[in-house]
Amino acid sequence: MSLDLLKGTLDVLILKALSWGPCHGYGVSKAIRAATEGAFEVEEGALYPALRRLERRGQVSAEWGTSETGRKARFYRLSAEGRQTLEHEVATWGRYVDAMSRVLYAEGPLE
Repeated sequence: MSLDLLKGTLDVLILKALSWGPCHGYGVSKAIRAATEGAFEVEEGALYPALRRLERRGQVSAEWGTSETGRKARFYRLSAEGRQTLEHEVATWGRYVDAMSRVLYAEGPLE
């Protein structure tokens, strides 16, 4: 079952995928799909604008290279600023998930 991405989550997913190493756009999408066991399918129409946005913010850099299929492709790399952003976002998401879990799995109102 595929899930819709919450607003603002795509950027952090891309940053996380790039933390595993430089990759071209299709590879980023594939990494996210694999890591979420197919729960998140990132469409090209959302992926490439997000990559360009992250590049404008200085969170990723890009350079042309050759893919494993021999095609010319842009390879994206996480920058130092992107790594800092990722660390901040992971901590924020951890707090969010923890708080949501406490509510969703509570037996009743906590005093």
